[in-house]
Amino acid sequence: MKVSVIGTGYVGLVTGACLAEMGNDVLCLDVDPNKIRILEEGGIPIHEPGLDAVVARNVKAGRLAFTTDIARSVAHGTLQFIAVGTPPDEDGSADLQYVLAAARNIGRLMSDYKVVVDKSTVPVGTADKVRAAIADELAQRGSDARFAVVSNPEFLKEGAAVDDFMRPDRIIVGAEDEQAILLMRALYAPFNRNHDKVHVMDVRSAELTKYAANAMLATRISFMNELALLAEKMGADIEQVRQGIGSDPRIGYHFLYAGCGYGGSCFPKDVKALIQTAAQNGQQLKVLQAVEDANDAQKLVLVDKIVRRFGEDLSGKRFAVWGLAFKPNTDDMREATSRVVLAELFKRGASVTAYDPVAMDEARRIFGDEPRLTYADSPSGALDGADALVIVTEWKEFRSPDFERIKASLKTPVVFDGRNLYEPSLVQSFGLDYQAIGRGAAA
Repeated sequence: MKVSVIGTGYVGLVTGACLAEMGNDVLCLDVDPNKIRILEEGGIPIHEPGLDAVVARNVKAGRLAFTTDIARSVAHGTLQFIAVGTPPDEDGSADLQYVLAAARNIGRLMSDYKVVVDKSTVPVGTADKVRAAIADELAQRGSDARFAVVSNPEFLKEGAAVDDFMRPDRIIVGAEDEQAILLMRALYAPFNRNHDKVHVMDVRSAELTKYAANAMLATRISFMNELALLAEKMGADIEQVRQGIGSDPRIGYHFLYAGCGYGGSCFPKDVKALIQTAAQNGQQLKVLQAVEDANDAQKLVLVDKIVRRFGEDLSGKRFAVWGLAFKPNTDDMREATSRVVLAELFKRGASVTAYDPVAMDEARRIFGDEPRLTYADSPSGALDGADALVIVTEWKEFRSPDFERIKASLKTPVVFDGRNLYEPSLVQSFGLDYQAIGRGAAA
């Protein structure tokens, strides 16, 4: 099947590469010539484990190609996947300018039947706007070419996106056009062999399903974070509470880990967008507004602990920070807690030596020539002479550190752990003051 994918970010590039892996003829379009140059030279413009091998294999096989030529992209695929960014607008709503620009290009250049697939995370009603944009372009040309618009939201976790695409839990297809539904079922048949994972529904329900899923997961995180704050006040251990409630099959263990707040390109943006969509429809989402407020506050918890330990004025203090990405296995720092923590430390006069396995180039881009920020080439290198250690991202290489080395390297033997990586009693046995999130006496 011939497929065009518009956009080569996390969603677009993973979608294109994985569809090519199943034998489809895929052409990926991006208006950024630098991204296309990197891809054509064999590089990957994003950090996503395993993606480089899938891309290289399918480029070599001739099933995957890249272009900046919009006309070539529109002519290539019967299926036209729109996988461009939908950044938050000033009011928190999703900015659809790139989605609608892609739709207009399709309408302006198409000459035969197309299935236009909204893969980007978009608010309810976007398919109607995409349909109208394409129809308007066709009308201006006097063309009667047929097309269908489908909602096919992605459910990919950064850091595990390839595996998520190749082994999906569910495949949501929002469509009313029978030919489009048949083509979508055929496209996803190789991913759907053991049992039927394709859920066909109306377009608006499909659009809402994506936001509802992310909002539910964000709610679980914020709920546990608030319970963790209560656990600290009452001398309880949130990790034991997590195990206790997670063993209930009605609840389960997923997304119940307390920490210093969620970030990334999905949860913060999608929660804001859903709140704004509800407001535009005269509905207040009180629970979801509380989720967002709780997460904003949670990103300051580590700073609050540091201030209680060292005072409001941190001039002359230097902190080792482990982890800059919003989560492991990605270099993505969008809405990352580290950005809030570093900004607050700088505001109070402190300096930071940071280490992250893959996100330090992204940090350099974000923070520029910030004089109070330096980078270490290893976790231990960040420790030397620092006043304390602050852990923000739960990278695997941080899970079994040399605690004796940590104590010997720090001016003050204190660890602020924003991801509850260690058992408090173990860390304390090395003479370290362990400040975790919701771990009872240790917190």
